[in-house]
Amino acid sequence: MFNRYANFHFTGQKQGETILLLLHRHWFDILKQMLIVFLMIIVFFCSLIFLPRYISLITETSNYSQLFFFGESSFAMFIWIVFFVIWIDYYLDVWIITDTRVVNIEQKGLFSRQISELELENIQDVTTDVEGMLSTFFNYGDVYIQTAAEMERFIFHNIPDPYHTKDVLMALQKRQKREEAGDIGEAIRKKMSPLN
Repeated sequence: MFNRYANFHFTGQKQGETILLLLHRHWFDILKQMLIVFLMIIVFFCSLIFLPRYISLITETSNYSQLFFFGESSFAMFIWIVFFVIWIDYYLDVWIITDTRVVNIEQKGLFSRQISELELENIQDVTTDVEGMLSTFFNYGDVYIQTAAEMERFIFHNIPDPYHTKDVLMALQKRQKREEAGDIGEAIRKKMSPLN
């Protein structure tokens, strides 16, 4: 069977652990966030073009023109930083589903990262939440994993095809429970078998 993630490895991956799904947030989610950046770029260019035409102090060779261009340069740098933070947050937020566990890597700002993991046997319930017309049309939403562990809920935010992800998680959980039941049954049979 072909595994499209065979060449992908992550820190903390166990020997023989196979990656089944590697999820980022849906592209429409970053597009919504980038609208703010696009609006700021429009404001930047409009102020650069139109303000000097209507305010004579800016066009004169004075301290005001230097102050105006300093403000414009600072605003351009701010736009770049906002774009960079949005992209980093999108690109480094990753949910990894393997054949034994779920790993949640969440980037919080530029210098903070939170990594948590959940063993498949701790999954109690998986729920999908697709709200709104755009989410339904573009097929993205949230997946909630109810657990029996310390962290009661794992949340996959705005991932593509949440129903498929839910089906994969439920199939893995059922397989894990069957394997555990088989291991327990085997241990009981070994205990009850007469000694030779």
